[in-house]
Amino acid sequence: MNKYDNFETLAVRIQTENSHNREHSAPIYMTSSFVFEDAEQARALFADEIAGNIYTRFSNPNSSEFIEKVCAMEGAEDGFAVASGMSAMFTSMAAFLKNGDHLLVCRSVFGSTHQIVSQIFPRWGIQHTYVDIDQPENWEKHIQPNTKMIFLETPSNPSLDLIDLEWVGKLAAKHNLILNVDNCFATPYLQTPIKWGAHLVTHSATKFMDGQGRAIGGIIVGSKELIKEVRFFSRHTGPCLSPFNSWILSKSLETLAVRMDRHCENALKLAQWLETHPEVEKVKYPFLPSHPQFDLAKKQMRQGGALVTFYVKGGVEKGRRFLDNLKMMSFSANLGDTRTIATHPASTTHSKLSDEERAQVGILPGLIRISVGLEHIDDIIKDVEQALK
Repeated sequence: MNKYDNFETLAVRIQTENSHNREHSAPIYMTSSFVFEDAEQARALFADEIAGNIYTRFSNPNSSEFIEKVCAMEGAEDGFAVASGMSAMFTSMAAFLKNGDHLLVCRSVFGSTHQIVSQIFPRWGIQHTYVDIDQPENWEKHIQPNTKMIFLETPSNPSLDLIDLEWVGKLAAKHNLILNVDNCFATPYLQTPIKWGAHLVTHSATKFMDGQGRAIGGIIVGSKELIKEVRFFSRHTGPCLSPFNSWILSKSLETLAVRMDRHCENALKLAQWLETHPEVEKVKYPFLPSHPQFDLAKKQMRQGGALVTFYVKGGVEKGRRFLDNLKMMSFSANLGDTRTIATHPASTTHSKLSDEERAQVGILPGLIRISVGLEHIDDIIKDVEQALK
């Protein structure tokens, strides 16, 4: 049990035990394997009778530190760090699903998650049903005898719709299903799904956990029982996180709270400004009173997050002109950076979906997603304003 109660202190003070060098900051353990003290220790390690490092594909002091921090932040018992966010999404499902199983998936998920569910899993006889984020009353009727897991993300990418985690947690418990939540947009600083009944929480650590566009990584946390299956699957399929990226991500978590405070402050101000602009048709941001799930956002999130979406009047052509006219913002498919990033989801992150599939989750041609960074808010608004002209 950690001896600290507050998020910010956990993020800074959870650290790998010092070596004989008494370093203040954890070193990078760039090694593929570890040396055993004797034959008995080697036997006990491989038999899982004692804890320790064997091989970096299994564990490493750097990834262990990163995992311990995220578990403390999320209120989870255990975790496993993997090479990317999509590796986390895939592994958190593939470790539990087999031929003949059924997966209930919220329709509003990231484009690559959609491809795993709809294109890859069917090759292995894993069935799925999509349910609409705005029709929770229909979810239960789609649960089948062979349903094993519910997978969702909230807020959703990119339309920023929310799912009531308390409600879906009770639904999963009622039917003895694993509730798996992608918490990437909110981060554990803004939202802790386990508190509401989630069994697994997944992250693309590439985004806000790193926060500076440097490292690729992912993590899965949850109960010891479920992470035991994740660890078995990962040890033998090999999606481990490198020691260097683990070190970067663990250090980045030390500033997650202060970064998210500024991200959210900037995002709310930008969303409020966009609502007043004549060239903007509609703005979506969880902590705007105009958001249809504003009360739910206040209930399960600490702040509204760093993502703002809006619809430009004039459709796809006006949207493209807006992006081409940006002078300061980055035009990139990433998010969660210190730099503000603008994206056109219909032609990039969700381009593999059909027009009908995009429309079903609110991704219309004029939708712009902005990952609001840490620049001064006046400069962010100034760039948006000149681009909208």
